[in-house]
Amino acid sequence: MSQEGQQELAAIAARYSRRNIGDRYSLLRPEVWQMLQERQRELLKILARQPGKPQDWRLTEVGCGAGGNLLEMLRIGFLPDKLCGLELLVERFEAARQLLPSGCKLLAGDATWAAIDPGSQDFVLQSTVFSSILSDPVQQGLADAMWRWLKPGGCVLWYDFTVDNPRNPDVRGVPLWRLRELFPAGLVRSQRVTLAPPLARALCRLHPGAYTLFNSIPWLRTHLLAVVKKPGPAAIESASPHQMR
Repeated sequence: MSQEGQQELAAIAARYSRRNIGDRYSLLRPEVWQMLQERQRELLKILARQPGKPQDWRLTEVGCGAGGNLLEMLRIGFLPDKLCGLELLVERFEAARQLLPSGCKLLAGDATWAAIDPGSQDFVLQSTVFSSILSDPVQQGLADAMWRWLKPGGCVLWYDFTVDNPRNPDVRGVPLWRLRELFPAGLVRSQRVTLAPPLARALCRLHPGAYTLFNSIPWLRTHLLAVVKKPGPAAIESASPHQMR
């Protein structure tokens, strides 16, 4: 890895270590469970449209954290020995190891060097990882690794926010144009989800039902849920401009 890459990974670890989030992401908070359930519904719709069955799919998550997303995949029907989680932060890696079945493969450290065979994965998942990477080359290096792991016809499952947070210089938004730039050969389908979290927290202090009301306004949604499909022979033949949003 380049010196810039090493510096960026060290900086990411340092930025996370100084965060004091308290219970901001507790599932008992009304805005958090509503954000999660919205994302779960839309992801289930995406997976339901994919060929095959969950028990046959292989999935790797980049930045698996404490293992929450991989636990969801198990509930959907993925098998433990076909799931892999990559995590940079040691304490989160250890938490995932305690939570997940021993059959799940977990790897610590730099994801771009992970021992994952090229063309072996049906899905590669990332959730709010790229917004924590402030270096363009490091973002691109990770995207290239994810693309390399996918089978032809496989998909990157992407969830991240699209706008900068002026109160948090440790992150930056990843808009749709940047997603396309990271995966130039991909066929992208996307939708906006998730009411802007600062607004959601304020509204839900007034009443939890306010989340649904304000989330119905598209321009108040700050996150992108996307599928980036790696073309296979059939996909290349059938692809047309109207397939891409």
